[in-house]
Amino acid sequence: MRLITVYDNEVYASELELKAGWGFSCLIEGKTTVLFDTGWDGNLLLSNMEHLGIDPSTIEVVVLSHGHWDHAGGLSTLLHVSNPRVYVPSSLSKRLIGELSNLAEVHEVSAEPLSIAEGVYSTGVLGDEVKEQALVLDGGIVLTGCAHPGVEAILERAGELMPVRGLVGGLHSFSQLHVLSGMSLLSPCHCTVHKARIAELYPEQYVRNGVGRVIELP
Repeated sequence: MRLITVYDNEVYASELELKAGWGFSCLIEGKTTVLFDTGWDGNLLLSNMEHLGIDPSTIEVVVLSHGHWDHAGGLSTLLHVSNPRVYVPSSLSKRLIGELSNLAEVHEVSAEPLSIAEGVYSTGVLGDEVKEQALVLDGGIVLTGCAHPGVEAILERAGELMPVRGLVGGLHSFSQLHVLSGMSLLSPCHCTVHKARIAELYPEQYVRNGVGRVIELP
């Protein structure tokens, strides 16, 4: 299994014609091809995919972490060139879910953990003010959009599914960095405020992220 960041605030692979944009999207290549979040600009998403050699029609599943524009905005554009199953938090507006259902097969995710595809699991929707789901991948890698419910809450739920050994994605202003001790992979990106501090505290585990970053998972 491997992860490819296709949308982020920063570009990692500067030798390619990739562009940054506020938001996040990560492709999971495993037994099933899963796209986690879609950034906000669908045209930019598709452009980055093209430069990375990714055919959007091969995407079998899309998972939205939450409904904020910088994670869900690219979805409608993607659905005009791809026909995936789409998993969204049940907390999204019913009107939006209805509109999406006109374009794709939509599944609403509740508070209960859910198997999305082989080796890919949703934590279920967490949080109060902003409801959000994260993904847990075989091997114990947790993939977050913004971690609005709190990194600790996400890791606690993920730990109920399997031992956690890594964390990738947006962490917002999460500052209890001692919680990350013992992990073998840390690759924060997008909205993460304390990336530099994480890199300083965990230099062996830290993997710089950005558009074009490929992370091979065991």
